[in-house]
Amino acid sequence: MLLRDLVSDDDDLAMAAITAAELLVGALLGDPQRRRARARSVEGVLARLPIEAYELAVARHHAPLIAATRGTGRPRGSHDLIIAATAISTRRAVVTTDASAFEDLPGVEVHHPKRAP
Repeated sequence: MLLRDLVSDDDDLAMAAITAAELLVGALLGDPQRRRARARSVEGVLARLPIEAYELAVARHHAPLIAATRGTGRPRGSHDLIIAATAISTRRAVVTTDASAFEDLPGVEVHHPKRAP
């Protein structure tokens, strides 16, 4: 299943600011021969999607996610928890190819290409 199978023209798409940073880093660290093309591609995506900032509303959802994952003994990456908190705060689902990073997080709806919602 492809991303276009998970989202439609009517969906309210946005990106967490930390995801934008991850994409920018990927372009910077990529194959030097493809770096310029990757950077253009990333900038194209960033120009088309609203970017959700890490603000107090997101922090209020981030803190309980940190506490919940520490309590289970299954910690998650800080960026993944910020993405999850941004999704909760903005009432959106996380669309990802790495569903394991977001599964079982309280209040997080996950859409995965291999497992349609």
